[in-house]
Order: sequence, then C-alpha cells, then structure tokens
Amino acid sequence: MSALITPVLLAGGSGTRLWPLSRRSYPKQFSKLIGTNSLFQQSATRVVSSKIIKFSPPITLTNSDFRFIAAEQLQQIGIDPGPIIIEPEGKNTGPAILAACFFAQAHDESSILLVAPSDHVISDVSAFHRVLRSGLGSVNNGKIVTFGVVANRPETGYGY
Repeated sequence: MSALITPVLLAGGSGTRLWPLSRRSYPKQFSKLIGTNSLFQQSATRVVSSKIIKFSPPITLTNSDFRFIAAEQLQQIGIDPGPIIIEPEGKNTGPAILAACFFAQAHDESSILLVAPSDHVISDVSAFHRVLRSGLGSVNNGKIVTFGVVANRPETGYGY
C-alpha cells in the first residue's frame, strides 16, 4: 500500500464565468451541474480511500461565505468535514495552497498534499487513483508532481 495523501479541496471561488447559473452567493462548485451531487461533493468523493490509494480526511479551503455550505455538503455525503480553513480575502489559489501547506505541516511534517480544485469533473475515479499512485514514487524522491490537461491554446481564465 502507498503513503497516505492529504487532499486539499479548493472551494473558495465565486464561479463568475458560469453566471447566472453560478452566482456569488452559491457558486458553481456547490451546484449540481452534472449528476446528483455538486461538483464539490464529487471532488470530495474522489479523495476517499480505495484499494488503490489511501487518503487522510480532506482539508477544505473556502471563504467565510461558503464555510457552512461546504460543511453541510460534506455531511450530506457522509464525509466528516474535518478542517475547513477560511480565506480572509480571496487571493487566488497560491496563498490558499500555502495556507494548506502550513496547516498540514503543523500536523504532520511528512504530509503529501493533493491539491484538488472542487469544480473539476473526473468520471473514472479508479483511473484517477492509479495516476495518483503512479506519482507517489516521484513525490517520495522529493519531487513536486502536477496533473492536468495539455493546453492546446492560451487561456488566461485557466492561468495559461
């Protein structure tokens, strides 16, 4: 069995690109756009331990407006909300990830973090777990591993 991974669920965005379906008071990650669970709930269920890989309880990063929505949605699907870190001010993903790193390191110096935006759709969870497991060798050798789609055009909305 592989090392324990600490998922970091990023759920602070306002989802303005999907307006009016997604709005400031209830952004896209908390909406049921595909299937019976919200995108946030789908992200949380992807990081539940399986025969392939083991996860610790997630750390959720959000803002004060969404902390109760995040906790309620995790409870609805049987996942203990665990730590929810509140961003005092939205500054994009970099500072949020840094806060999660500090929090995780304070609890376990050897934490391996999986940073997971909560608005992605990944339908094959077993394949996702296999890919994560394949990256652990590099992580154990001190490397940072990233997963993502290959960009085929510039898109500033996604950071490339």
